[in-house]
Amino acid sequence: MKKDWNARLQEITQTDRALWQTGRAFAGIDEAGRGPLCGPVAAACVIMPPQPLLLYVDDSKKLTEKRREALYDRIMETAVYACVKLASAEEIDRDNILQATRRAMADAAREAPCDLFLVDAVDRLDVRGEVHGIVHGDAQCYSIAAASILAKVTRDRLMRELDAQYPQYGFAKNKGYGTAQHIAALRQYGPCPAHRRTFIGHFVSV
Repeated sequence: MKKDWNARLQEITQTDRALWQTGRAFAGIDEAGRGPLCGPVAAACVIMPPQPLLLYVDDSKKLTEKRREALYDRIMETAVYACVKLASAEEIDRDNILQATRRAMADAAREAPCDLFLVDAVDRLDVRGEVHGIVHGDAQCYSIAAASILAKVTRDRLMRELDAQYPQYGFAKNKGYGTAQHIAALRQYGPCPAHRRTFIGHFVSV
C-alpha cells in the first residue's frame, strides 16, 4: 500500500505545531552511528520553521538513501539553524559511546538560538536550556526527524570516504555496522584506524 505522505506530515508535526503556536523557539537533536563497529557517531541539531513544511521528512532509517540525500539539501536550505558534530572512534573508545554521543549533541546545539531542545531518548545534555527526551523521537517529531536525516547523511558520506581508503571492509555498503562480511574482513585484515577498539573485542584481538 502506497504511503500517504501528506497524512504522515500532519502526524509527525503534531508536537512541533503545538510548540510553534506558543512562539517559543526550539530545536530537534538526534544522532546516527551509535551501534557500528567503525567510524564516528554524528549528532545534529536543527531548528525548523513552521513554513515551509518539507514532505517526506521522517525517521531517517525509514527513508531510502536517495530520499535522505535529497532531504538533506532541502533541510539545510530551509532550517533556521543546522549543525552536525562528530565524535571520533578514538573519543568513543576513551569516554564510552553514550558520553561521546552526549558531547557531540551538545556541541551541535552550542550556537542554537533557542532554549528548548527535543532529543531522541537521550538526557542530561550540557546545553543552555531545557531538554525534553522523546522515546522514538525521530519517528514522532518533525524537528528530531530532520536532525536524524542530517546526522545519517553526514555519517554515511564519511563512511563512503573511509571505504575509498579501506575498501576491504565494505564500508560503503555496511556503513561500519557488524555485518557478516564486515566481521569476516575484520578477522582477515585486522582493524583499521577508524575501528572502535572497545566494540570489536568480541571479534578480534585488539
